[in-house]
Amino acid sequence: MARDPATARWAMLSAVRVAGALAATLGVILVARAEDWAPRILGVAIVLAALAMTGSVTGHLARRWRSPQP
Repeated sequence: MARDPATARWAMLSAVRVAGALAATLGVILVARAEDWAPRILGVAIVLAALAMTGSVTGHLARRWRSPQP
């Protein structure tokens, strides 16, 4: 039986979302534990990049894999 390509696509979208959430969590931890300003700025940058990646990459992949209109 052939594998459904939608399953692999769903797994890829889920993996991107989980990676973004983990990166954002890492950034929040870095901000919370930092004593100086430089690590805090880096943590905020990581959080913003993770949120942007999660939103843009998942949206791009969903548009790329959209079914053609009849």
